[in-house]
Amino acid sequence: MPHPRYLRNLDSLIAAILGFVVIQLYTAYSGIGVSPDSIMYASAARSLVSEGALITFNGIPLVDFPVFYPSFLATIMFVTGVDPFTYGPILNGLMFATLLYLCGWIVQRFTATTHLYKCLLLVAIMLSPALLQIYTYLWSETLFILLSVVFMVIFRKYMLTRELKWLVLAGFVAAVSTITRYAGVTIIGTGCFLLLFDRNLELKRKVIHIINYSVVACSLLVLNLMRNALLTKTMTGPREPSITPFNENLYYFGTVMAEWLHIDTIYYQTVASPLAWVILLVLTGMLIYQLIRGRMSSYENIALTFGLIYGLFIIISSTFSRYERINPRLLSPMVIPLIWSLTSWVLTAFRNVRFDTRKKRIINWVFTLVMVVFIANEAYADGDRYHDQKDYGNPGYTDDTWNLSKFVTFLKANKHIYKPGIPIYSDAHEAAYFTSGIRCNNLPHRFFPNKIADFYKVKHYYLIWFTKLENPELINLQHIQERQKLIKLYDFGDEGAIYEMRPEMQ
Repeated sequence: MPHPRYLRNLDSLIAAILGFVVIQLYTAYSGIGVSPDSIMYASAARSLVSEGALITFNGIPLVDFPVFYPSFLATIMFVTGVDPFTYGPILNGLMFATLLYLCGWIVQRFTATTHLYKCLLLVAIMLSPALLQIYTYLWSETLFILLSVVFMVIFRKYMLTRELKWLVLAGFVAAVSTITRYAGVTIIGTGCFLLLFDRNLELKRKVIHIINYSVVACSLLVLNLMRNALLTKTMTGPREPSITPFNENLYYFGTVMAEWLHIDTIYYQTVASPLAWVILLVLTGMLIYQLIRGRMSSYENIALTFGLIYGLFIIISSTFSRYERINPRLLSPMVIPLIWSLTSWVLTAFRNVRFDTRKKRIINWVFTLVMVVFIANEAYADGDRYHDQKDYGNPGYTDDTWNLSKFVTFLKANKHIYKPGIPIYSDAHEAAYFTSGIRCNNLPHRFFPNKIADFYKVKHYYLIWFTKLENPELINLQHIQERQKLIKLYDFGDEGAIYEMRPEMQ
């Protein structure tokens, strides 16, 4: 007997409420998780509210990251008067709840689905360690992942109706995603790919639709890049060539897949690269099969297309441009497409292939058992994390290891020990700002010799050195001490120290 419409997504609503509660549990002790990126976003948001410009804590226009996420934070801050680090748990909880509800709503409309399958997927997404990590930190991925799912909803509406208004709306969501994370170009690519291989559009109409979609989808990114170029003469800030070849990036991709499949780390060296190839080839094979069948308008296949394009983009771009090593955070937008793509085919095959009742029952039980084991492993990993963090907070700049250290305590209590007009440098300038509100310069990067030369021309400066946060990509304390004599003003042992370089000492 069919359920009343208002009850069809009751399970999604329950999952959404539970998801919100889970985020509050993980952030109950020390608030939202804070990383260097979080501080960049929050400082730019504060600046937009107070000064009307997206300026980071070091006085430089925000160009390394797109403009929308800090603007989004600033809008909430302006309306509520509450700082992003304070409202972060509520905001992320609401976004995670919305994501879960949308996922349930979408799974309800899969080509083949059951109530049990829907519930299992909702639990798997809600307990995903990768997603829980994302939604317990002040990171732009929280909004980007939600936008990717909203895009799928709107683009499917277009594929069912072929109405231009839905295509333009999908293009607008793609445009917003590109100024949330530059990786939003993968959402643009997903739409273009689906349009290109759409058999139901005649050539002339297809060209018109691709042009319309591309113009709308690229518009905000172009404006963002033009702004960056005008302010800093760079499109996305200083970028370096990659130091990791394709095979190494593929290996790191495989280690993330192995982690998500709960494979023990001792096997990573052996299984990571083969696993990466298997997953990419399986996804490619599934996509080609669906293209041949001409059935690309389903939610499952839209998600499959996005997941594959996003994964390939991260691997390939990491091969040419240098940024953080491929990790669960970087690949987190793939979590939901992977879960959908690697499970939905079972129900589709189950529906299309004729089995006797006994075989169907066996297949159903085996699939359910595999999903339950997968979810149990997720819950075990989540429990371990909660046990580790419930008494000291999320790792980063809000946990007790950081907050209760002697160095941090000193910095918080002594904000005015620096003489006005003398520049301050640090190997972790975001940490100095977050801890005490000090605006200081980052030490120059090893890759830019002209910046290093400029640094050594400075005749008088302070140096806040965080030993435990030393960045191997920046010049280090030894590098400086080999060239200049530093006076140690305050010593905090293995935590760090505060130095001063005076011209008369050289």
